[in-house]
Amino acid sequence: MKNKWIIIAVTLIALSGCETDPTLDTTPELEIPLTEIAPIETTSWGSLSALNDEVYTTEEMLVYALQDEYSARSEYMVIMDTYDVTKPFSNIKESEETHIALLLPLFGSYGIELIDDDSLKYLHQIESLEEAYEIGVIAEINNIAMYNAFLTQDLPSDLIDAFTKLRDASENHLAAFEKHVS
Repeated sequence: MKNKWIIIAVTLIALSGCETDPTLDTTPELEIPLTEIAPIETTSWGSLSALNDEVYTTEEMLVYALQDEYSARSEYMVIMDTYDVTKPFSNIKESEETHIALLLPLFGSYGIELIDDDSLKYLHQIESLEEAYEIGVIAEINNIAMYNAFLTQDLPSDLIDAFTKLRDASENHLAAFEKHVS
């Protein structure tokens, strides 16, 4: 099961800048159309945008990270409201709030202007609770990949610390969502 999600994540990353033949089904096991998961060409937001780059400024890393954490929090709030569910979304939403609180002071430390939370504009249409879990898996895989990419840069210790904590938390979130995907 885990290999399936890794293949999907790698496919999403590989297709990020490519035009695809619409007659080819590149993700046959995934019930969500690729265009609804990752409209990368038109989105300049969060991990999907970050994964299009290889080198980052401090500002880019912090902005992408905060965007991604905003998106996760908003997505999980909408899912809880739409499907009248709590766990695991409520616990993970609270974690996302902690992640945001971890990132905010770094903006001040590096003299970077805080961004607005525009995440509602970038949420995916989710048709079922099963899709919500699948989106959660994909979002966490992308989030982990983003933090891993950031950690390959030459970073000061406070950013290494923050990005490592955020990546490790996403690994826990991924495990929680994987338990619910059939």
